[in-house]
Amino acid sequence: MTKLAYLECPTGIAGDMCLGALVDAGVPLEYLQEQLQGLGIEREYQLRVESVHRNGQLATKFHVDLLGDEHHHHDHHTHHHGRHLPEIEDLILKANLPTRAEAWSLAVFRQLAVAEGAVHGIAPEKVHFHEVGAVDAIVDIVGTCLGLDWLGIDKIYCSALPTGGGTVKAAHGLMAVPVPAVLKLWEMRACPVYSNGIQKELVTPTGAAIATTLATDFGSPPAMTIQRIGQGAGSINLPLPNILRLWLGVEALHDAPLQESNTSPFLEAIAVLETQIDDLNPQAIGYVLEALLAAGALDVFTQSIGMKKSRPGILLTVICHPDKVTDLEAIAFRETTTLGIRRYTQQRLALQREIQAVTIKYGTVRVKIAWTGTATERQITNVQPEYEDCLQIARQHDLAWREVHRLALQAWHEQNLQ
Repeated sequence: MTKLAYLECPTGIAGDMCLGALVDAGVPLEYLQEQLQGLGIEREYQLRVESVHRNGQLATKFHVDLLGDEHHHHDHHTHHHGRHLPEIEDLILKANLPTRAEAWSLAVFRQLAVAEGAVHGIAPEKVHFHEVGAVDAIVDIVGTCLGLDWLGIDKIYCSALPTGGGTVKAAHGLMAVPVPAVLKLWEMRACPVYSNGIQKELVTPTGAAIATTLATDFGSPPAMTIQRIGQGAGSINLPLPNILRLWLGVEALHDAPLQESNTSPFLEAIAVLETQIDDLNPQAIGYVLEALLAAGALDVFTQSIGMKKSRPGILLTVICHPDKVTDLEAIAFRETTTLGIRRYTQQRLALQREIQAVTIKYGTVRVKIAWTGTATERQITNVQPEYEDCLQIARQHDLAWREVHRLALQAWHEQNLQ
């Protein structure tokens, strides 16, 4: 079933609040630490979390302590670890991140660069990030994308955002809140905003970039069955509890078949998109597949075919939920040379599945579990460690991928079948 995340932001959104909510919702801190090492900047920061109270409510505060830096994490506008967009993109591309986390991270920084460039009247590649290029903000954005990917989120929604008020000290001097980059990001997405009466910076550029890039829509929560809530604390106390609440659940299907929604297998409607291509540089195919998957495709594959005039070509097939058809067709038209895409709806019988984490001596591995029966009486039918997690550990420790896969399976069986 489609896994949803809803960002409820009564006191705004910042990168550290997102990370705190994700860890509170179950993303292992150790997993984030291991994956972020691929950026090659781990000597410049230290991660830690703590449980704090905000107006009597318990939440998780995520800290990125900069080593050798006197500034606090929440003071985004006074850091001067400046970087340009190409340098940040190079760090991400070389980090060997999971496919979706990489695509999301690149998209968030690109969105922010476009906004900053528009504010300053320069090209996105020329933007010199002061606060957003800082080590802590890179960790915030990439870490948030890693956490959402680890949870297996398919769609992200966000509440309307509070405007805040007052002024904030930035690299260019005092600035009115909301700062120009945040306003531009809101404008780019036609984001709904309102005033809650708090005269503080409530939405940071990093938080605005995450929300406006990754959220499918803004406003009220989607129809969903809630499974877990993660609470990420902000840095200061406010009249309202300074907490970002992350709702996790599955899409509520009003037209579901006549069977229990928590049974497995279950019937669901899916869309199938097809197009044949014979004039596209083959080097583009890999990128197209990754872009479609990052945008919510359930599966993407190609087949070699013979076309008119005896030309060799490929058949590109995309499987997705019906509400993703428009977005995925737009990507296919943009990234390929196709002039038309066929679409049709089918039913598929699918097993329920979930993600669990196991720890082996080399690190943490996500394991996908599929089952039949009901939620209370279920029979495990398939257990598969995530390929990307095994790949990362194999590369880091110079191990055979099969050995890491075997150790993860063994750990899961020891953990669940004792």
